[in-house]
Amino acid sequence: MTRMFTPLLSLAVILAVSGCSSQFEQGYAARQANKQSAPATSESAPAVHTVAGNFSRIIIVRLKPGTDLLDGLQKAVKQENIKNAVILSGVGSLTSYRVHVVDSTTFPVKEAFPKAEGPQDLLNVNGYVIDGRVHAHVIFSDQTKAMGGHLEPGTNVYTFAIITLGILPDGANLARFDDWKW
Repeated sequence: MTRMFTPLLSLAVILAVSGCSSQFEQGYAARQANKQSAPATSESAPAVHTVAGNFSRIIIVRLKPGTDLLDGLQKAVKQENIKNAVILSGVGSLTSYRVHVVDSTTFPVKEAFPKAEGPQDLLNVNGYVIDGRVHAHVIFSDQTKAMGGHLEPGTNVYTFAIITLGILPDGANLARFDDWKW
C-alpha cells in the first residue's frame, strides 16, 4: 500500500505544481505562436493572489457510461449556469483517456498528449471552473500504474463518473488564475 501511495502523492504534487503552466490546446497554440525564452509575467500581477468566499451551493454530477468526461462536465456547467467553481472530487472508471502534460522545464512550454484505450479507475478529478470554462485535471490508474494530467476530450466513462463541484458566488473573480502570463 505504501509503495502505491508514494507515487500517487508525488503525482498529485506534480499535477498541482504543473497546473499553473498547463493550458487548453488553444493556449498552447498561442504560446507556440509567441515563442520566447522566459514567461513574460505582468509587472502588476501580485506574487500571491487570493480570493476568499463560501460555496453558494454544491452540485454533484453523475455521468453515465460512454460519456466524454470533459464534455459532460462542460454540459453540467452550462446546465447549472455555473460561472466559477472548485472541482472538489471525482471518482468512477474510464474506457479511454486523453490528457495533456507538461513535457519541458524551459520556455516556451512543450506539452505532450498521452492517450490510450482500456479500463482505468478514475481516482480523482480536481480543478476549477473559471468564468464558465472547465479547467480539470484527472488521476487514473490501471492494474500497474497511476497517471494523470490536464483533462482533454477523449476521456470516456466506463461504468459511471461522479464529480462534486463547489459553486462560488458570482462575485468571485478567478479570471486570471490560470493565465501563465499574469
